[in-house]
Amino acid sequence: MKRNQSGFTLIEIAIVLVIIGLLLGGVLKGQELINSAKVKNLATDFKNIPVYVYGYQDKYRSMPGDDATPASHVTGGTKCTPDSTSHCVAANGIIDGNWNASGVADESSLFWQHVRLAGFAAGTTDTATTLQPTNAVGGLIGVTNAQLSPASGITGSFVICSNGILGKFAKQLDITMDDGNTATGTLRVAAANTATNNNSATDNEITNTEINDDTPYLVCQGN
Repeated sequence: MKRNQSGFTLIEIAIVLVIIGLLLGGVLKGQELINSAKVKNLATDFKNIPVYVYGYQDKYRSMPGDDATPASHVTGGTKCTPDSTSHCVAANGIIDGNWNASGVADESSLFWQHVRLAGFAAGTTDTATTLQPTNAVGGLIGVTNAQLSPASGITGSFVICSNGILGKFAKQLDITMDDGNTATGTLRVAAANTATNNNSATDNEITNTEINDDTPYLVCQGN
């Protein structure tokens, strides 16, 4: 008795493999686009904050956060209250305080209230809450000065830091915005959540070869 056997032909198998390849290619391309969008959003944070600083300075002749008379410039503006950490020296031309400081004792925290009340940025102005915004990956964004920069070697009148950025994004940011070396130039990478390096003699910048693509880092840029 003759039996009829059925199965896939080579052409059918080839078609299936082509479809699988197209699907995989689409998934990889989609992930690439998502990653590119995240890097673009992260870069935008670093570009927007100088606009806030220079806009406030141009309008009120004061550095936001460092403003000695913020209430006379913006309704509800809070002047920093000095404490034992000495991160509140109003009108000295720099933003005192660690990038991730909170409360009214640090100019780096009140910076966000001042620029928001002035209409340069959106967000809460309630000093009882966390004033720092978050980036595209959920990490805090903050400002400080070169002396308190978490990554040593950074110079400038103020420093912007963005936390929780994966190594692969940190390297792409440096290529996009600086010299492509995460341990030199205006943009540098340090361990995630680093509070301050106090510009010490011990370098703590992380080089490209030391960065793990899937590890979160703190990225800071001098301006």
